[in-house]
Amino acid sequence: MSATLRPSPISATVDFDAQGVQHGFLKLPISVDESAWGAVMIPITVVANGEGPTALLTGGNHGDEYEGITSLLKLASTLEAKDVRGRVIIVPMMNTPAAEAGKRTSPLDGGNLNRSFPGDPNGGVTSQIADYFNRVLVPMCDVALDLHSGGRTLDIVPFAAAHRLDDLAQENASLAGAVAFGAPYAMMMFELDATKLYDTAVESQGKTFVTTELGGGGTSTPESLAITERGVRNFLLHYGLLKTGLIEGEIEKPTEPMIYVDMPDASCYVQSEHSGLLELTLSLGDTVEKGEVIARVYDMTRTGAAPVEYRAQRDGILIARRFPAKVGMGDTIAVVAEVVESLERAGSLSAPKLAE
Repeated sequence: MSATLRPSPISATVDFDAQGVQHGFLKLPISVDESAWGAVMIPITVVANGEGPTALLTGGNHGDEYEGITSLLKLASTLEAKDVRGRVIIVPMMNTPAAEAGKRTSPLDGGNLNRSFPGDPNGGVTSQIADYFNRVLVPMCDVALDLHSGGRTLDIVPFAAAHRLDDLAQENASLAGAVAFGAPYAMMMFELDATKLYDTAVESQGKTFVTTELGGGGTSTPESLAITERGVRNFLLHYGLLKTGLIEGEIEKPTEPMIYVDMPDASCYVQSEHSGLLELTLSLGDTVEKGEVIARVYDMTRTGAAPVEYRAQRDGILIARRFPAKVGMGDTIAVVAEVVESLERAGSLSAPKLAE
């Protein structure tokens, strides 16, 4: 811990070194109108059994992304110590205030947790939560899985993803986990600004990190939950954290062949320069050609005005789209990614494949 930072104000009601199953809270003191000496109570479960790696499983980094929250709440109530080799730390709602409000950001300070790392123990509530994860929980883990989806404003094809990293071995370990997750798509993801992401905080500590996008629209479906729950179990199996329940090491593959997609640069993102009513001309998963009209924005202040057309900047498939029809300037309308045969860089390890 840096000498310039005080210890985190957050305390845990679980013993991270104890064996067995524990359910408790991360408690962050707050003083608000409704509770002068109150606390933000972040639910946490720790399941430990003997020696082995530690996995940190998180959802609710954004409070309106329910696929991860629901799946991890279910896992926390069912995972038994006898099924674990090592330790599994489960935090279904990292940004609990946001999840309770059904919002992307915290109602306590407006903070977007996934734009708040590495955090600050002297900052606002969201920054203090980020600091605790960065300085306490992440150093404990060997592998981390952060479950995202599109929330209320995006709908996204279900994928697990890794990032390009300076450390090629770390990149390949994360990519192998993203493939093992077993979503219909595996992604090499390009972030518009990764500086303050949880992803970057974890990766900068040398940890193996996998992220996901698993649907959206501010809801979940039986299909999206099935993909998420299967993926979490595959993740734990892949990194050697489950020893019973399924044949050791057996990964449950998706029913259709997995599609590899790459986001090389910012040209994948199509963002609106107008406000109005959005018409998407393609559905998620559709093939896109460079220059093709993928969206139109209609002026809602008058009739008789021609819509503004937005065109794809690259070939690929539509992997994400804005969910609400009303669009504002700066909103991401669509994301187009390139279909590839392999996500491995030239000269690195062979392309990761699911077990036959």
